[in-house]
Amino acid sequence: MFKQLKKLGLSLVALSLAFLIPAQALAQESSFAGETVSVGVVGDLGDEIWRYVADKAEKEAGIKVEVTLLTDYNQPNEAVMNGSLNMNAFQHVAFLNDWNEANDGDLVSLGYTFVTEMGIFSNKVDQLEDLQEGATIAIPNDPTNGGRALLALELAGLIEVDDAAGILATPKDVTANPHQLKFEELDAHQVAQSLPDVDAGVLGTGLATDAGISIDEALFVDTEDLDQLDEAYRNVIAVRQGDQDNPLFQKIVELFQSEDVAKVINQASQGGAIPAW
Repeated sequence: MFKQLKKLGLSLVALSLAFLIPAQALAQESSFAGETVSVGVVGDLGDEIWRYVADKAEKEAGIKVEVTLLTDYNQPNEAVMNGSLNMNAFQHVAFLNDWNEANDGDLVSLGYTFVTEMGIFSNKVDQLEDLQEGATIAIPNDPTNGGRALLALELAGLIEVDDAAGILATPKDVTANPHQLKFEELDAHQVAQSLPDVDAGVLGTGLATDAGISIDEALFVDTEDLDQLDEAYRNVIAVRQGDQDNPLFQKIVELFQSEDVAKVINQASQGGAIPAW
């Protein structure tokens, strides 16, 4: 009888532990319930992806994610720096580093999101070989995206760029231009709008999607060989220095870097963005 009671006691203990462990896990999972995190994004692609993440965060962890859609590439970093936003998700590593240097900022990457393709688009030709001598190519005028545009043109075989210029190449760093291409430097948001007036334009697929242009229309994309694409072009979630250790913010990264969000990225971008984690 004693042995039976002993066995029964052990069974009850085991059963209690079986229920206790999930309960503890649930308590840990819901430890962020009621918390709020604000994130700034730019463009319809980022907005759609983060609306999904916000819904997921509330359902799975009780976290309210407030998504703010901003209109240019300076507002998100300024908002995080001044504390009006907790984080932003719109830029790649190269842009973040350049912005920090130019603005005496101390923003840091909390985690990778995705890599957006940069494509060469045209309303006037159907393939790169049809570009005429002296064709005008519109490129972004900010250092990082302008540099990436030139490197995309180099990967496409149209020009050669001085390796010493790195990812911040400018038209002055073009060392070979056999077709005598001319470069028109515009705000990144204006490149798509300029396509009727130039021979071709180089822009990220996020801005292309916003302008109603499908990545399938690109004459060339710079992610055809990811091994040749610098890791500095991976997009990140950025926060203030010191906030990268915040468990709440780390939870947001965990929620983002998941299989279901990867599918949303692919669907929302029509294949123009690739998960980077």
